[in-house]
Amino acid sequence: MNLLPPDPAQSQTPVNLLIVDDVPQNLVAMQALLQREGVNLLLAGSGAQALELLLEHEVALALLDVHMPEIDGFTLAELMRGSHRSRDVPIIFLTASPDDPVRAFKGYETGAVDFLHKPVAPQVILSKVNVFIELYQQRQLLKARNEALERSLKLNETMAAVLTHDLRTPLSAILLCADKLALELPGDNAGAQQTLKYLEASTLRMARMVEQLLDFSRIRSGGLRLQASACDLAEVTRAVVAEAGSAHGHARVHLDMQGDTRLQGDLDRLGQVAANLVGNALTHGSEARVEVDGRDPRSVLLRVSNAGRIDDALLPRLFEPFKASFHPSNGLGLGLYIVDQFVRAHGGRIGARNEAGQVVFEATLPRRSESPGTAAS
Repeated sequence: MNLLPPDPAQSQTPVNLLIVDDVPQNLVAMQALLQREGVNLLLAGSGAQALELLLEHEVALALLDVHMPEIDGFTLAELMRGSHRSRDVPIIFLTASPDDPVRAFKGYETGAVDFLHKPVAPQVILSKVNVFIELYQQRQLLKARNEALERSLKLNETMAAVLTHDLRTPLSAILLCADKLALELPGDNAGAQQTLKYLEASTLRMARMVEQLLDFSRIRSGGLRLQASACDLAEVTRAVVAEAGSAHGHARVHLDMQGDTRLQGDLDRLGQVAANLVGNALTHGSEARVEVDGRDPRSVLLRVSNAGRIDDALLPRLFEPFKASFHPSNGLGLGLYIVDQFVRAHGGRIGARNEAGQVVFEATLPRRSESPGTAAS
């Protein structure tokens, strides 16, 4: 599917040029000079008529006569600059008055791009008009391409969200069937029991990937919202550590808590932050040391460390999507990106460093976020 618009040269939409002059003969002369295929000339005999045309049409360039009754060219330019619709229209002033630097300066002061004195050579007018037509067409093409790319990105993110959402149901069914089979299989059938364990582990890993993709699509589309409430980061982390200890062995996870660890935050998202950091530490190290420090009256610190080292060149890119894997694994490289986005959505910050043979992740979370809400994309 081609999402890009057709080339402007092939487009059926003409480019509008506004010409304003109170002398009819001058309008006829300009029309004869500038009229051609792909260009629509809007002719106005007064400033009032010009304003009416500007309300109805988008204009690529305005050629204004300076000396006109009631609304002169300078006043018309100021009125155009005061309107959102016409404020960015390039203006070329035309005048039959003698060369006067003061008047020229006034013209440029009102936002003109050029100030020409009559009579003007036809080739000069044509060359200047052609430049602004080309600039306008390029802007329109760029605008159309950006809109098409935004639509494409939105479509891709929507499709990813729908796909990951639909994958949840079969994965849940597989897990339920695996649990049922585990209960029904005889205990002495070690081979079948081991196969079921592999099946369950693979399904759980796939479920985590699906959840990460769903969170990723929500973040990128601005659809992720925090449900902030009073919570205790120590209690959230304690539950995560207990679950990780059951899965990996309690001796591999060490938890230390001190100070007042209460804050305003999204309980589920904070749990995901802690779970991702602890899981990351256990994947890349033999043990995970988890600390929750609430001694700062303004914020609560979550620190997770493990033995190892991250390449210095990778540290600045560690929280980018799909680029954070520094260990052979089957993950998507989204975990740390999602952690970073959740922490940012709480008004906090997260960083990683190498310190004395340890990889240390530190997330600082304000006790009360000023504007908890959408994660940054």
